[in-house]
Amino acid sequence: MFAGFSKDQRHVNGVDIAYRIGGKGPGLLLLHGHPQTHVIWHKIAEQLAQHFTVVAADLRGYGDSSKPTADDQHAAYSKRQMARDGVELMAALGFAQFSILAHDRGARVAHRLALDHPAAVQRMVLLDIAPTLSMYTQTNEAFARAYWHWFFLIRPAPLPETLIEADPEAYLRSVMGSRSAGLKPFTDEAFAEYLRCLKLPGAARGICEDYRASASIDLEHDRADIDAGHHLQLPLLVLWGAEGTVGRCFEPLKEWQQIASDVRGKALPAGHYIAEEVPDLLLDEALSFLR
Repeated sequence: MFAGFSKDQRHVNGVDIAYRIGGKGPGLLLLHGHPQTHVIWHKIAEQLAQHFTVVAADLRGYGDSSKPTADDQHAAYSKRQMARDGVELMAALGFAQFSILAHDRGARVAHRLALDHPAAVQRMVLLDIAPTLSMYTQTNEAFARAYWHWFFLIRPAPLPETLIEADPEAYLRSVMGSRSAGLKPFTDEAFAEYLRCLKLPGAARGICEDYRASASIDLEHDRADIDAGHHLQLPLLVLWGAEGTVGRCFEPLKEWQQIASDVRGKALPAGHYIAEEVPDLLLDEALSFLR
């Protein structure tokens, strides 16, 4: 995986962020989702590197990046702090401006990054999410059953952490394997890397704190932006899986159009893990938009 890429880490915003970097050209930041790492991009990273300097980073709390201790307000895992990690990482690598391709939790970080640092982001592709506030306020039974982990992970510590740490592989297989495509999209090498990282000390805490922040401080930040009339102004492409929960329970394009001024999007014939289920289709869409 990641032929031609080098692996490194940088100390930015008070944490160590692990990443792979490869290619040449304009900067492109790749951000992953839960319960995975930057390895989700392994099927498309080399092709993207033919056009961009690709930086595939592990979010704080995930992979080989730092896993800060928790605080009562969950501020250490707010998307505002995670976004600052990304901006400072790209700046340290020489990119004051860059584009973003992001999935799931990483797409929520990217949303906040583009709001808080609009001068830094040129174009952005978000995969299989509707805005966090919209998804919480419109939660129904179908969504709650499919995204049960949203409500499990935000329970007070240490219950969810304890259960994840008791059998990380069972948790990984349950969350990833319960989607529409099962475990078929994931290569053995990629799955082994996700499992290795989930077993690292502090990984369960990082995951839970990410979700606890999304259900508390992140919603406060989102509401403040809406009240102030702050919308995304950059060109935005949103893609979601036609067989996934987000497309079934919400209207992603409509939701993004309410908070972004230049947005387009479509469903792809996939479930949640678009980059690993339909990499060629994603490449076509992303390269056409980002270039």
